[in-house]
Amino acid sequence: MKRPLFSTFLGFLLLNVFLSVHFHRTLTAAEDDDNGYSQIAIFAKAVQLLRQDYVDANKTSYHELITSAMKGMLASLDPHSQYMDPNDFRDMQEDTRSRFNGLGIEVSMKNGLPTVVSPMEDTPAAKAGILSGDQILKINGTATDKMELQDAVNLLRGAPGQKVTLTLLRPSTKEVKDYTLERVEIKVQSVKGARLLDQELTGSFKIGYIRLIQFNEPTADELSKALDDLQKQGMQGLVLDLRNNPGGLLNSAVDVCSQFLPANTKVVSTQGRAASQQREYSTSAVAKQRPQFPMALLINEGSASGAEIVSGAFKDLHRAILIGETTFGKGSVQNVLQLPDGSALRFTTAKYYTPSKQVIHGNGVTPNIRVPMTAEQERSLFALRNAGNIKPEDEKNIIKSKDAQLLRAIDALKGVMIYAQQRAPKAEAVKK
Repeated sequence: MKRPLFSTFLGFLLLNVFLSVHFHRTLTAAEDDDNGYSQIAIFAKAVQLLRQDYVDANKTSYHELITSAMKGMLASLDPHSQYMDPNDFRDMQEDTRSRFNGLGIEVSMKNGLPTVVSPMEDTPAAKAGILSGDQILKINGTATDKMELQDAVNLLRGAPGQKVTLTLLRPSTKEVKDYTLERVEIKVQSVKGARLLDQELTGSFKIGYIRLIQFNEPTADELSKALDDLQKQGMQGLVLDLRNNPGGLLNSAVDVCSQFLPANTKVVSTQGRAASQQREYSTSAVAKQRPQFPMALLINEGSASGAEIVSGAFKDLHRAILIGETTFGKGSVQNVLQLPDGSALRFTTAKYYTPSKQVIHGNGVTPNIRVPMTAEQERSLFALRNAGNIKPEDEKNIIKSKDAQLLRAIDALKGVMIYAQQRAPKAEAVKK
């Protein structure tokens, strides 16, 4: 792997020799002209000087210098662009297959700090009570304010059984707290909690409930099976819970939309600099068509990326009532291109737009009905989701006392269905 890098930089250095006579002229011209050759010459000169005079020779191999340069180059663009070495790239591929080692935290850079997008259910992070929006100040005592996102992710991940101490700031309460968590192998089940809700909550209606944890390769198939089962039980309405869903694969999110919207319906579009990034994504023409039962969608600050695509589409196309809080606002497209040595570049190429051309990135998706929750209510909800074998009666009581968003969703669906019943044509009495 190092030989091509060495050959490349011999070329760079030779180019620098040819241009050295005009070096000062090049520097002046570069201020007004973004010329690739002149900038490469400057870069090659910097590498040459570091190789020649830097005090620690162990840090000046071509591989180390170029890898560091690429990391800095990608990190300077935006919080979601990054250079991945071969190990990082393999980890990312494992993520999409629903299995990896770590603490169960989806993180993004926000205000210069690694910030929790969502803690994943049934993971050490969720069980410890870490919440969406928590800012990571330190990892094992190392401050993160000057840390790149990928470096933070690498510190969070590692072999199962190892412990990691996180120092977190919760902006909503200004509380700073240390959490010591043990890494585990995480297997993400993307569809959970599928059931008919207790009739004490739903009255005479059969309202289903499904929670989508994230969007990965098997999500659409798992969702389809859950919907089949609920329909067999006579489901009349559905609450789809996307709270703390950090997103995942774009195609998976579109496939989920295909379960509920007519064929060939545009659900999201992307726009970037290149013509190839001007794309529209529509529902499948072969997806199973289902009844147009009333739907409520639960969202919060931890709903990001793919979850925002589904939310934005359902809101614009009037397929569901959105209830909760404004989503995270991570609506950009990252392309991943593998390099010859097994590393990869992940960089932003476009932004997502909802069917009505609303920009998701930086704005999020706002609910139709805003229902905020306190930190204490969120902790109770996480405790419920991460409990082992909770009794149905205990679950119902926690929902009634702590989950205001789900209760509002149930009420909204009941209102829609009562109205539909009243509007339904009544059969005329048979005349004798």
